[in-house]
Amino acid sequence: MRLQDKVSIITGSGRGIGRATALKFAAEGAKTVVCDLNEASVDTVVAEIRGRGEEASGFVVDVTDRASIDAMVTAVKATYGRIDTLVNNAGVVMDARMVNMTDDQFDKVIEVNLKGTYNCAKSVIDIMLMQQSGVILNASSIVGLYGNFGQTNYAASKFGVIGMAKTWAREFGRKGIRANAVCPGFVETEIIKGIPDKALQSIVDRVSMGRLGKPEEIANTYAFLASDEASFINGAVIEVSGGATI
Repeated sequence: MRLQDKVSIITGSGRGIGRATALKFAAEGAKTVVCDLNEASVDTVVAEIRGRGEEASGFVVDVTDRASIDAMVTAVKATYGRIDTLVNNAGVVMDARMVNMTDDQFDKVIEVNLKGTYNCAKSVIDIMLMQQSGVILNASSIVGLYGNFGQTNYAASKFGVIGMAKTWAREFGRKGIRANAVCPGFVETEIIKGIPDKALQSIVDRVSMGRLGKPEEIANTYAFLASDEASFINGAVIEVSGGATI
């Protein structure tokens, strides 16, 4: 198993891509730390992993609250003695054309998607530096590469986490710590359930493979990047979109 005994924190792992990533990491042998705002979702995912005979622990974490993050990281370090992987998956979407976007909508998305990513990395980095090893994976988006109508706040946040990953790759690469960003395209998650059928079909038509992605396909990418098989991949931005931007 490619992640055997690697202690892996995955934020926003109560559902969607985060949940699929937690399940994948556990299946690959990781000691998986499930983090989400929703306690019931955390409990469900942890129970699912343990029900398969794999190892997991769960924490209610708000990525905008450093005290919440630090308490989780302290507990994980006390339990396992190390932290090998951080997947910064937690995020929110609050879409509107810029002329209609409120300051609260802009600030909330930046606070969660961008500052939350910084908060979590800041909390684990000293441990990884002491270990002289670690992997930080930031969830970006194809919107973070190309922008998108009605997503000024989201695009800004997802551009930003790419910049963070590249900066951390430069700052910490010589310390044995790798940082990369993953840019999913259109994926079958709860976020798209409210999209009208006609609009959803237009999205699918943009994908050269003719379908939406599955959360597991993004999770597989994270698992590879967290593994020793990706030991020379640092500062990379990997698009997983089925060819949506070709």
